[in-house]
Amino acid sequence: MMRDFAGRGGAEPNVVWPNGGRLAVALVLNIEEGAEPSIPDGDAATELALTDAIPGEVPPGTRDFLAEGQFEYGARAGVWRILREAEARGLPLTLSACAQALRRNPPLAEAIRARPQHEVMAHGNRFLRHWTLSEPEQRAEIAAAVQGLVETTGRRPVGWQSRYGPSAATRRLLLEHGGFLYDADGHADDLPYRVRVEGRPHLVIPHSFVHNDNRYMNGRLATGEEFLAQLAAALRVLGTEAAAGLARLMTVSLHARVSGQPARFDALRRFLDLLPADAWCATREAIARHWLTHVKEDA
Repeated sequence: MMRDFAGRGGAEPNVVWPNGGRLAVALVLNIEEGAEPSIPDGDAATELALTDAIPGEVPPGTRDFLAEGQFEYGARAGVWRILREAEARGLPLTLSACAQALRRNPPLAEAIRARPQHEVMAHGNRFLRHWTLSEPEQRAEIAAAVQGLVETTGRRPVGWQSRYGPSAATRRLLLEHGGFLYDADGHADDLPYRVRVEGRPHLVIPHSFVHNDNRYMNGRLATGEEFLAQLAAALRVLGTEAAAGLARLMTVSLHARVSGQPARFDALRRFLDLLPADAWCATREAIARHWLTHVKEDA
């Protein structure tokens, strides 16, 4: 993967979103619960990522039932709270889903199958760090993720996002597998951008670790008030730039076991109250299809 520090060189693509506005908002709900590493699944340790579990509290090789319970909370309670809120507001979600998580939660898989307004995006088969895997292991994970999501939701994912980040081979393996419009493994721009993968153009819909509820768990934000303030600040800046005629995209990344908790959900609900009427709230797939149709940039 070649690094690119120049990008568009300060040029701004003249993009109008389908609703006639200049600001698009992508709400991404990560569904990882049940796909995370766990001792019952043969892994060396309980996954603690994005939980309130205390590292080191439970000895290595011992199940951490607090962390396991918080993953279960996301699947049993948090995801439904967020889905209900989005649907009450008529907001489509990009469901960044691990296939094993949906295999283990048939009611959720069936609910997603019945809600075609939400995109199903591949987040792996299991919740694994792809940059630690060999190419054959990654190839198998990509295939298993696609097959599992088709079987559970009836939809073939056209987008991909790795846990944390990709390996140097991930994009090439995605193109080798075929059927992907985009990946969300980039953080290098505010807007979608194209890269070249073995001479072929490929679209990246950038992800965000800034507008992301993972900041609660990595210690950068303590409360919902802080998360709300951060999202609102971004919305003000992007809204001002959009009002000046610049195309803008804001991605907000959520996790069922994090923002599905009542104390943190309140911040999400209040942020959604701030969305301007002229914002185009869309799935990543819809954003990708619009961009590919209307923006003819070279990678």
